[in-house]
Amino acid sequence: MTSEKANIETVISFFHWLQDDICAALSTTDGGDGFREDSWQHANGGGGRSRVLEDGLLFEKAGVNFSHVKGNELPASATADRPQIAGKPFEATGVSLVIHPRSPFIPTTHMNVRMFVADPESEAPIWWFGGGFDLTPYYGFVEDCKYWHQCASAACEIDGQQYYDQFKKWCDQYFFLKHRNEPRGIGGVFFDDFNSQSFSHAFALVKSVGESFTGAYLPIVERRKSLQWTEHQRIFQCYRRGRYVEFNLVYDRGTIFGLQSGGRTESILMSMPPKVEWRYNWTPQPGTEEARLTDYYLKARDWINE
Repeated sequence: MTSEKANIETVISFFHWLQDDICAALSTTDGGDGFREDSWQHANGGGGRSRVLEDGLLFEKAGVNFSHVKGNELPASATADRPQIAGKPFEATGVSLVIHPRSPFIPTTHMNVRMFVADPESEAPIWWFGGGFDLTPYYGFVEDCKYWHQCASAACEIDGQQYYDQFKKWCDQYFFLKHRNEPRGIGGVFFDDFNSQSFSHAFALVKSVGESFTGAYLPIVERRKSLQWTEHQRIFQCYRRGRYVEFNLVYDRGTIFGLQSGGRTESILMSMPPKVEWRYNWTPQPGTEEARLTDYYLKARDWINE
């Protein structure tokens, strides 16, 4: 890493723009009433803009949040791998989104880009980026999976360096429900603690991931939005959404960090789906499309080259 100074104000400005851009694209695609916004302040400084679309024509619930918060002491979730910064003041900023479509044929998706700065007033603050995006289908389409990963690969090529293979593997490992022994979805890319080469290089990666999201997701929405679905398929979607809830509440670093750092609870938990079901010890019938989700799609596959 070079001695180039990290400019968090530049990052904040980009994240503001990214939230606006994504919300505009989602509103146009949905065709309903769009997002409502809540602005909020953090007790130790900073704040955020929470935007939520509910009961849309295509999206049953979509949340796109911007936050910039300050704190006097980094919580345990942020220092587990960096004990040298435990107890340091911090700034954190990011954009995080989750989209829960109404149709079982349109996947749920998540995207996050973020920056942390530990000891920001010191001579040599410690900074890093994180982020990525992943896809959680209920009824799989190989075409969609391949396209999603092709977009992820393109987003991860920066200054002649390709990070896709590394970040795809990290995504497959991270979005995994250990207590269920299954992945949350078909993956994508995930990275954290990224400060490679220089601030400019690392920031370029984050911008590329953030800017590529709508181009990766919305064509899948357009391909699947007119497919007719049954009540049986809707019930299966709600059942599988339960896995999403389990991951977010048990494992998700963003959720844990937000709650530990005194973040706004409503914004942190906006990722929860509006309707969900749990069934005791239920498994789909062999040979059905519901069984094919776990038998074929929820595997760590090489989607681009298969």
